[in-house]
Formats: sequence, C-alpha cells, structure tokens
Amino acid sequence: MMAPLLLALLSSPVALAAPPDPSPPGANDFECKPSKAHPRPVVLVHGLGATMGTNWGYHSPRIAEAGYCVFALTYGRDPRLAQQPISPGGVIPMEQSARELKRFVGEVRRRTSSGRVDLIGHSEGTVMPRYYLERLRGKRHVRRFIALTPLWRGTQLLGVDALRDVGAAFGLSTQAVDLVAAICGSCPQFVRGSDYLNDLNRDGEAIRGIKHTSIVTRYDELVIPHTSGLMRDGGTNIVIQDVCPLDFYEHGGVAADPVVTQMFVNALDPARERPVRC
Repeated sequence: MMAPLLLALLSSPVALAAPPDPSPPGANDFECKPSKAHPRPVVLVHGLGATMGTNWGYHSPRIAEAGYCVFALTYGRDPRLAQQPISPGGVIPMEQSARELKRFVGEVRRRTSSGRVDLIGHSEGTVMPRYYLERLRGKRHVRRFIALTPLWRGTQLLGVDALRDVGAAFGLSTQAVDLVAAICGSCPQFVRGSDYLNDLNRDGEAIRGIKHTSIVTRYDELVIPHTSGLMRDGGTNIVIQDVCPLDFYEHGGVAADPVVTQMFVNALDPARERPVRC
C-alpha cells in the first residue's frame, strides 16, 4: 500500500509547499526541565509512514501529564517528497534515519542539560534506534528503551522472506529488493533475515546497559509472528492481552490504546509501578 503511493508521489511533477509537521500535544517544549522524580527526558520515535504528530497525538500528552519532559521528531523523510502534500517519515534506509535520531537526542540532551534520555519507539521506531544505539555509540546516552510492537527478528508478512529466499535461487531476489528499496529504502530492512537485522542481531537483541521493555499485541497484523517482538535475551516482555484479555488493539491501534499509556508510565518508572486498569 505504501509503495504505490510513494511511487506516484515520486513521479509527480507538482511542487507544493512542504507539508506541515506539527509536534504532538505535550511534546517539544525545550523550556521543560526534567524533575528529580523524572530526571530523564522521554524521546518518542514514530513508525514507518508516520510523523511525530500522527503517531504520538494520543500518548504524548498523557506521558507529559505524568510529569515527564517529552520530545518527538519526524525522521526518515525522502527528500524527493519534501515538496509534496504527503511526506511520510521512516522511508529512507534506517542507517540514515539513525543519524537523524542521534542529532535530535543530542539536541534534547544539550537543551535540557540531561546526560541520558529514555526512548519510546513504535514499529520502525523500535528497530531503527538500534542502529543508533549499537553502531553510533548511542547506548551511552540512553537508559531505558521501551518498544511498542517491535520486530527484533523482522516480519514474515505475506511470506515476503520466503519469496526473497526463493527468488535468490533464481537470481531474482536482488532485483526485487532493489526495486522496493528505490521507493522505500527502509522496507526491505524489516523482513526477517534482512542484512540490516542480521547485522544487529549477531551480537544479540538486548543492549548491555539499557533497560528494555517490549510491548506486543497478539492482534498485530504487520509483525508476523507477533512473537518477533519478544526479546529473547533480556528485558521485560509484555503481551498486552496477557494483561487485558479483551484488548483488541492491533499494530496501528496501539498508538491510541489507554492500556499502553499505563504500560509506558510503569516502564519509565518501575519503582512507582501501578496496576494496569483494563
């Protein structure tokens, strides 16, 4: 669905004003100073095709109301779409997006006089930051990493990993991947067994020195299987339906799930953890 839209926009000769990129409510007040109770700023990292405003409009103000300084960015926009009415984030290779995240975290740390931040990511916002943390020396600047619908081992959506591997036997895989990557540079990197994920996972999934929380939903229609988001070598794993069996939110819906907000706040401050109300 994303690829045809991007292809149409890339081929369009129309040049319009750059699309607005408003911050989500409660975020990006650079006058905010972290409190003693909550000493680290919280940085929100959106998913594929989203922006900070579209992804975090629900959770951001609620995390801020809990007493945190909240910040968010839109990353990974394709410069070819910069003047189009729709310019989704997260569509360039994740290595490039990770450098944008590095710059943003540096700005947040500098302007809030904070040594470390906590990250909350959704979808691509769970695996893109790993490159920042593991390959760009970002782990020294992050204490907690809370991942919503992560895909540590990639997705098998529609069997794309099998199609890629079968195509490789006939010399077709590289051409197909290159075609997709020309439209959406990050998209092939999500697939189970991609070079990107294999490189990061060779050292394990958990990152030493960081407190991990992975939150998954059994109804995830994009991360297949949803257990790809359960970290095998560290951290706290939470399946939403193990806590609230009647919570039917799926991959995108969790961005507006009040149960998830409570899980975020508990993961940010486990010493003050409260029972989740379903």
